Amino acid sequence: MTDTVLRLIGVTQQYGTGATAVSALSGVDFEARQGELVAIMGPSGSGKSTLLSIAGGLAIPTSGEVVIEGAHLSEQSPAQLAQLRRRSLGFVFQDFNLIPTLTAIENVTLPLELDGFRARVARRAGRDALASVGLVEKADAFPDDLSGGQQQRVAIARAVVGGRRLILADEPTGALDSVTGEMVLKMLRARVDAGAAGILVTHEARHAAFADRIVFLRDGRIVDESRRNGADTLLTGAVR
Repeated sequence: MTDTVLRLIGVTQQYGTGATAVSALSGVDFEARQGELVAIMGPSGSGKSTLLSIAGGLAIPTSGEVVIEGAHLSEQSPAQLAQLRRRSLGFVFQDFNLIPTLTAIENVTLPLELDGFRARVARRAGRDALASVGLVEKADAFPDDLSGGQQQRVAIARAVVGGRRLILADEPTGALDSVTGEMVLKMLRARVDAGAAGILVTHEARHAAFADRIVFLRDGRIVDESRRNGADTLLTGAVR
């Protein structure tokens, strides 16, 4: 049995009050384990990105509980929550979110330096992370000098630097061509196989096929789920 890295317990997210209230998530129970990549699928407005934001501590649920490696987020102070995000969580977004005035390695090592790592230690870890995505030779390049695929690989290196155990990816291939996108997904898959837990929000069935488990959201609720050996059945219904 693999370790549970993330658990959502009865999570609800509601916007507004009274007759105008909108529920983005309604009583969601969800978990992700070490060595497991979970794909989240569903139509626009189904709650996919909301789930990811809550899982990463970027949004506070209206009710319910989020637990990351045994830490209940509701019990964390703002400083403790920020530290947890720096040390345990890695985010990969569709638009890369690299800082244009920093080099590739400076982008990768920034979370470590914010967490108090000495520059030499952070740079060594940053080079190792860039090497893991095949970009160590681009360590001193600025984002504008990198292709879209290379920028996303830098973003993945930043997400995994320091041995983070939970990787959250929100449509990470949306700005990439199909070949580069598949390469990025293989890198995410490799990081999960090395021991992290991963959550991939995607609307592409072929991308969800990289996952061990696919969860389908509709109207803020989990309505279907399948593991890899049954993925084709779920995806056929999910993309109608």
